Order: sequence, then C-alpha cells, then structure tokens
Amino acid sequence: MLSGKGRRGIGYDTRGCYDCDQAMNYWLLKTEPGCFSMDDLKNRPDMTEHWDGVRNYQARNFLRDQVKVGDGALFYHSNIPEPAVVGIAEVVRAGYPDFTALDPGSEHFDPKASPLNPLWYMVDVRYVEKMPSPVTLEKIRNNPLLSGMPLVKRSRLSVQPVTAEEWRIIRAMGGLESR
Repeated sequence: MLSGKGRRGIGYDTRGCYDCDQAMNYWLLKTEPGCFSMDDLKNRPDMTEHWDGVRNYQARNFLRDQVKVGDGALFYHSNIPEPAVVGIAEVVRAGYPDFTALDPGSEHFDPKASPLNPLWYMVDVRYVEKMPSPVTLEKIRNNPLLSGMPLVKRSRLSVQPVTAEEWRIIRAMGGLESR
C-alpha cells in the first residue's frame, strides 16, 4: 500500500479506488435523507447522481479544486435524530459548474451566478455500498482516533475531507472490510 499526503495535505492511499489505479482522496458528503438519501442514489439510473446545491464557499472550493474522479465518499445522513454515515459512494465526475444555480425554478438558484461566473460547483457520485451498520455521529465522537475529523470539529460543512485512516476506521465501524 502506498500512502501519504494527497493534494494540499489531505491523506490518501492507492487502495480502494473502485475503477482506477490512481491515488484517491476521501470525503464525507452530508445530505438530509428527506431531500436525498443513500437509497435515492442507489435507485438513480446507473446508481449515479450529481451532488448539487452546495452553497458554502469552503465546500464549493473542495468540489471545484480537490474532489477528483475515483475519490471515495462517506455518505452521511444529517439533520435526523441519529445522524450517521450510512454508505459509500465514489466520485465519477470531477467538479463542474452547478447548473441548478442558473435555474430560477430551482431551490438552489443564485441570481449572482452566471454561465461566465458560475460561482457554485458540483460533482457526480455513484452508489458503491451501504454500511451494514450505520456509523452514528455519537460513535464517531466517542472514538478518540476520529477526534480530528472536521465532522467532529465543524459539523455544518457539507463536504469534508477524510484521511485514509479515518476512512478505514469508519468503514470497519460500519462493518465493511478495509479496501
């Protein structure tokens, strides 16, 4: 296994890239299951959907500049009684302008965005697998090996970097083999 620091200091390793041989990063993507759930992703054509509607500049910068094809994503259900990592997704298209920002009929419309100045970005993700046992925020907070995660420190950010070690630990906590 090759491991080390990825782009801009985010941990990566070359194991587990589902359809490629390149180094990958890991991310946590938050969604409210009433808006879009892991099951919704699984039921999309090709089990793939664009990850749109991100309206935070730091999260936008991750999507635009750092999230790449082949990166792994922890799929996190938020704003529910027991928020939890519920599954694994894979990035299948790197950052591109979020077209929902240009659509006046979209709940994610931004009148400041334009085709020449898109402001907001999205990526496409594909369903990989569900966690046999969801990893709750409480379990993550109670694991000292995960105390450095942005989820624990700044839980409102909707796109967060995850180190290779955090990825491995959360997968194991959820009942998935390490990849």
